[in-house]
Amino acid sequence: MDHFLYEALPMRVRFGDNSLEELPAELGALGASTALVLTTPQQADLGEQVNGLLGRAGAGVYPHAAMHVPVATVTAAREHAARVGADALICAGGGSTTGLGKAIALDSDLPIIAVPTTYAGSEMTPIWGMTEESVKRTGRNLRVLPRSVVYDPTLTVGLPVGISVTSGLNAVAHAVEALYAPDASPVLSLMAAEGVAKMLKALPRIAGDPADATGRSDALYAAWLCGAVLGATTMGLHHKLCHILGGTFDLPHAETHAIVLPYVMAFNLQSSPDALRAMEKATGSDSPATAVRKLERSLDVPPSLAAIGMPEDGIDEVVRQAVDAPYSNPRPVTESDLVGLLEAAFCGSEPE
Repeated sequence: MDHFLYEALPMRVRFGDNSLEELPAELGALGASTALVLTTPQQADLGEQVNGLLGRAGAGVYPHAAMHVPVATVTAAREHAARVGADALICAGGGSTTGLGKAIALDSDLPIIAVPTTYAGSEMTPIWGMTEESVKRTGRNLRVLPRSVVYDPTLTVGLPVGISVTSGLNAVAHAVEALYAPDASPVLSLMAAEGVAKMLKALPRIAGDPADATGRSDALYAAWLCGAVLGATTMGLHHKLCHILGGTFDLPHAETHAIVLPYVMAFNLQSSPDALRAMEKATGSDSPATAVRKLERSLDVPPSLAAIGMPEDGIDEVVRQAVDAPYSNPRPVTESDLVGLLEAAFCGSEPE
């Protein structure tokens, strides 16, 4: 067996139906006394529910999290947290809400408890991102890693099927990149493969019956695994492109990841035999990229980047930013490679 380094990230995970009710105990375990609840405007009711569970420890709800974490939103939220005397943050929602909490924690050291309601996986990583003037910056810092994550599958039952599917495929993208990351390890590869297999089986169950308890639980478990391996490895071409696409054109985060996923898989897996074998087993196909693309079509994922609002003349700008910023990848990436990959994803042609 090759040499490798594995370092577990320091956090608590509480998983199970109705585990939200244990949130006060998680806050107590942090030694915190006043928590500000963060949500998006659409999940303000959930925020109020969470704040009510905290009793006197609840400092209210800040329902202004937004996609791609605009810097102006971060500044306003950080000032609000200081005004209410919060010594902890509770992020109740998806990746945008967790992202806002991380951005606040980056400069304030406020500990985070994440309560995920999607399958984005951001809660398991020390990766932060913020967008300013159509440019998204990302980085890694253990200060932003949630100290505790409360996974309650019942909170995901109301998640619309379309968002459930694209969110789950976003998680799959995390695991795929972890399989061929330069700092992968046998332990992380097992987690990644399990996460992909579980998610790809759970999503059709959810699409068939959004209230399927097993499907929801399996998808959230898979999201945990996929997020954890992303948090422990180096991001590559897939995440680089999606961050540029989202930050530059304000494209929906999960849909962008879902659309780009099979194209980057087709490009990279041929250069990583171990990752290819793992994905063949996880998808049950000798052409994993094609299998994922076929699944996406059956689950009504938007067919192309054009379908979610990317302008055709934006390809050159994405290529420029990708070439200018170095990133890890299992095979060299030329400007011509990027143009071909992005044109295919823009049009929705079959991955090759």
